[in-house]
Amino acid sequence: MTLTGKSVLIVDDDPDMLNAMRIAFTESGAEVSTAPDGDAAVREATSSNPDLVVLDAMLPKRSGFLVMDQLKSPSIQNHPRVIMITGNAGKRHQDWAESRGVDDYIPKPFRMERLVQSAEKLLSS
Repeated sequence: MTLTGKSVLIVDDDPDMLNAMRIAFTESGAEVSTAPDGDAAVREATSSNPDLVVLDAMLPKRSGFLVMDQLKSPSIQNHPRVIMITGNAGKRHQDWAESRGVDDYIPKPFRMERLVQSAEKLLSS
């Protein structure tokens, strides 16, 4: 499956990471938008209603966990699927993320193929 016709919002404060993910999703056919911080992520998600949000846990201005709360709130029309990516290896962070409604949790570093496969699986169901 490709991601043709699907919209993906990528949120990460590391420009190199953001660019690598943007390229991987664009090559998979997705329509990609990006945000460098939590506040921009909420604004973009509210205005564009993406199918999927790839969300870094640790962000400037608003953490990924606070962004998650907004993504699942009634102010967002269609709740997107969410893949949280993080450098935090602890199981406690993963449990917290899953309790907030994250669909997949991927620790950094990861292979782009793993991320895109997760997206394809989530958006095909």
